[in-house]
Amino acid sequence: MEFEQLRAFRRELHRNPEPAFAEIGTAARIEQAIAGLPVAVLTGKEAHDLSAVVDYPAPATLERSEAAAVAAGVAPERARYFRENGTALVVDLDGSRPGPKWGLRVDIDALPMRESADPAHFPVANGFAATNGAMHACGHDANATMGVGLLHRLADHDFAGSLRVLFQPAEEGVRGAQTLIDAGVADGIDRMLAIHLAGGLPLGTVVGSFTGGMATRKLKVNFDGRASHAAGAPEAGRNALLAASMSALAIMAVPRFSSADTRLNVGTLVAGDGVNIVPSSAVMTCEARATDDVVVDELVDRIRSIVAGTAAAQGVEADVVVMGQSATLSPDDELIDRIVAVANARQGVAEVIRTQTLAGSDDANLLIRHVQGHGSQGAYIMIGASSPGPHHSATFDLAEDAIAIGIDTLEALIRSN
Repeated sequence: MEFEQLRAFRRELHRNPEPAFAEIGTAARIEQAIAGLPVAVLTGKEAHDLSAVVDYPAPATLERSEAAAVAAGVAPERARYFRENGTALVVDLDGSRPGPKWGLRVDIDALPMRESADPAHFPVANGFAATNGAMHACGHDANATMGVGLLHRLADHDFAGSLRVLFQPAEEGVRGAQTLIDAGVADGIDRMLAIHLAGGLPLGTVVGSFTGGMATRKLKVNFDGRASHAAGAPEAGRNALLAASMSALAIMAVPRFSSADTRLNVGTLVAGDGVNIVPSSAVMTCEARATDDVVVDELVDRIRSIVAGTAAAQGVEADVVVMGQSATLSPDDELIDRIVAVANARQGVAEVIRTQTLAGSDDANLLIRHVQGHGSQGAYIMIGASSPGPHHSATFDLAEDAIAIGIDTLEALIRSN
């Protein structure tokens, strides 16, 4: 697959972004892009276990995504398949001689936000900006393209061992990686990689691995009260909105920790039935983050205690469920050394940074931690992409030559064994 084809593929993904677990057209396009390669493809229950997912998209949401994919040219039978069976793809390619089993995570989902319509915005100027209310504002279109391009590069089998590419849905909200782990597709991997374009780094920069980052838990809290007339019988009601509001204020007042950098946020609160009704229900989402895995668990314990206390004070029922999660990252020095060595020898690479601290959270860390727990190695590669706007902004974009640098680096790494 030549670079011009890869660039066109990236732009097609960018033009048709789909958010978490609704990446129906995206999955179908990836499947089509690797058709004819000497690979084995796992999809559906073989690729990811969706049984524990909280707030999986509603049927109507998936039907709209399916219809949009078909309208944009995806084969109806494949759109229907991915709607009914989930959107992860796990692709295996064997080398010609014994060696390690490599794993590569590339994420495929977009964000639920509108892309800039400024005529100067590169995707607008070149006719591939999204107009459907979602946006690839974090570069997952390019990450998926690197996975496709690497499979094409290595299709000659001239490498030792094997490669498993995990095209992961739902990285945003850190919800998708655990579904892959639960399906067992990370088992047996010897060297687990993740790769991501970094809009804040100049084109030509390669980071051997992210380190640290923030462990996180994304929480959904349901409050179940009792409705009553707000004037005629206020004492008969049990106010779920008050319980949720008290919880929100108390969560934001939780003391920070001296032993770790922490973050707490209440993101949404939806409640109530009408202006003259004691609110019978409320749903709140919040998150805890910390640079220490033990500390994030302590923060979650405190949130659970707060919710239990405020619910009791208002006489309502409440439950807390984990929607998404991730962990901190400690990559393996031996694998970082390999990455740095091959990156330094690549054309177009101007600077190699051995490691850089991850500022946010990414559930690829769960995949890496999983294989490390079984005695294997992992690292998270970053490729500079010179975005004019920050990640998760309406003006995010990337220098498309970064895609080639990423593929070149991965190919050299796997062939170098």
